[in-house]
Amino acid sequence: MSACLLVGGKAMTLAAGLFTLSWTHSVERVEWQETWRATPVGLQIVEARVKGSGAGMEPPPDARLRDGWWVYVPELGPIPELRLAASGATGSGWRLCAGEECRQIGVQAKEPVLLKPCP
Repeated sequence: MSACLLVGGKAMTLAAGLFTLSWTHSVERVEWQETWRATPVGLQIVEARVKGSGAGMEPPPDARLRDGWWVYVPELGPIPELRLAASGATGSGWRLCAGEECRQIGVQAKEPVLLKPCP
């Protein structure tokens, strides 16, 4: 099953409805990744992974260390949209990957980038 995601007003097709967001923490310079699924009721986080801890990004107690990543499933129900601040101060934005297609979003300071399922 595929799904659609609106990224800053542009539609993107998602293989199996899944996409991954990755970024580097602006203070700790540690890589973070989240896998999300677009569903008819909103965006559902599937898994989160972080390469380290610090500055408010400690993995929860149920996280497990796998191949150098702390991996866990956040306790969060579906949300209607994901709003990503685009400050331009982090040196990079987010990398959004869906299947084989990846793109950089939110690199420069501007309005927040909204991610939400297509209507």
